[in-house]
Amino acid sequence: MIFENQYIQERIKKTEILREEGINPYPNQIKKGTPSKQFISECAYIKEMDADEKKDMSKSYTLTGRVKFIRIMGKAAFAKLEDADGLVQIYYNRDDLPEGYYNKVKKLIEVGDIVLAEGYPFVTQTGELTLHCKRFEIVSKAISPLPEKFHGLQDHELRYRQRYLDMIMNPEVKDNFIMRSKIVSLVRRFFEERSFLEVETPMMHPIPGGANAKPFITHHNALGIDRYLRVAPELYLKRLIVGGMEAVFEINRNFRNEGMDHTHNPEFTMIEFYWAYHTYTDLMEITEALFEYLFEHLGLPKTLPYGDLQIDFTNPFAKVSYIDALTRIGGIPHEITTDKQKAIRYLAEHHISVDAALTLGQIQAELFDEFVEPKLINPTFITDFPIDISPLARRSDKNPEIAERFELFIAGKEIANGFSELNDPLDQYERFKAQVAAKDATGDDEAMHMDTDYVKALSYGMAPTAGEGIGIDRLVMMLTNQHSIRDVLLFPAMKPEVPRHEIANPDQKTE
Repeated sequence: MIFENQYIQERIKKTEILREEGINPYPNQIKKGTPSKQFISECAYIKEMDADEKKDMSKSYTLTGRVKFIRIMGKAAFAKLEDADGLVQIYYNRDDLPEGYYNKVKKLIEVGDIVLAEGYPFVTQTGELTLHCKRFEIVSKAISPLPEKFHGLQDHELRYRQRYLDMIMNPEVKDNFIMRSKIVSLVRRFFEERSFLEVETPMMHPIPGGANAKPFITHHNALGIDRYLRVAPELYLKRLIVGGMEAVFEINRNFRNEGMDHTHNPEFTMIEFYWAYHTYTDLMEITEALFEYLFEHLGLPKTLPYGDLQIDFTNPFAKVSYIDALTRIGGIPHEITTDKQKAIRYLAEHHISVDAALTLGQIQAELFDEFVEPKLINPTFITDFPIDISPLARRSDKNPEIAERFELFIAGKEIANGFSELNDPLDQYERFKAQVAAKDATGDDEAMHMDTDYVKALSYGMAPTAGEGIGIDRLVMMLTNQHSIRDVLLFPAMKPEVPRHEIANPDQKTE
């Protein structure tokens, strides 16, 4: 029972007393008061008064907010209210409120309650701007007490699980989410200004596709068939290119039934955009332009801290081919990077075991993940990926074993993935067949399924197109110096909470 706690029971009793006294603890029709920042700004002049009593009774303000502190001094009290802008002090006493009201509410209004205060501004003897209340009413009674004020809310698991409480106790947390909202808005504006059309595509797919990932499976009762939460919107967006929409984007959620760590959440936000009559080199240019746009409109310096790192976002970003990255950055001899057996032995020497059935491109990906990716600190485009790990990308005309594809890395993390799109329906069909064969041979539950309708769409002709996906969550992490994806998600995925009475050691963590 969530209300068994004795402190909650005491607050419930006070709520009942308020009702008995004719005071509604949850009134309606309450309007937001003057923001605390505006009140402090407009009344700053009072501090400059020469009078012994610094006040202006000709002015009247209404403030609304959550009580974060109360000090009762017999017939009077001071309190601190917090709204979206910050804290402001109020003062109320027995004689200035309606007769008998102060004594009714003196012990019934507590830290955590939301209240309305109306009165005039004055400055206390300690020099603090304060609202002298002529009206003081409860707006919403909090029956759960806030954490102890001196230690606040430090438990990270509880902060993620109860984000509302995290924001009450740690108001600065909201800054990251305000920044996130600005970033998403600016990304949308950037593409709209370049004549891209924002669209919406299905969240439930008949087959998973658009990325190598394990899907979530649900069931459609009316149709009696399974559906898959989308792992990527790619194949639907490219269907729109086939239909004649030449520049489209979507900002929305993807779902992948995989592990969770500091950069992965099972549902996450991406922007994917597709651009007819352009190539992957054009995508790298527009990605650099997007970062320029964000930094300009957010007022950020070109060098940002990320933990102990200093990341230089100055354009142009570095560009290194996949194979060159293995040798130049990863320090792997070239003859190892191009020979499957030598690469497997090299990985084994570094205590990394891989399935011998993997292709050379897949083995190269193992080398890249281990020896290159962590070293990519400043924004770096890694280009020209192996074709066998790029099932939807166009082959290079110069080398059919290479895909016209790049990934953008910052601080050792992949931020974006883009490529010239494969628009040859026969080649696409064969690659889907290879993915299905690999899935059957190795049991790879992340391999793509055969999407015959998408191949059918390509058979009607898709203009030369380039497409890219950018991870919004990781982008926000980079720009706000956050090192866990949970710190940029309002409600991250969490393990089920274990009821306290079921824990052998009640002090152990559930995560």
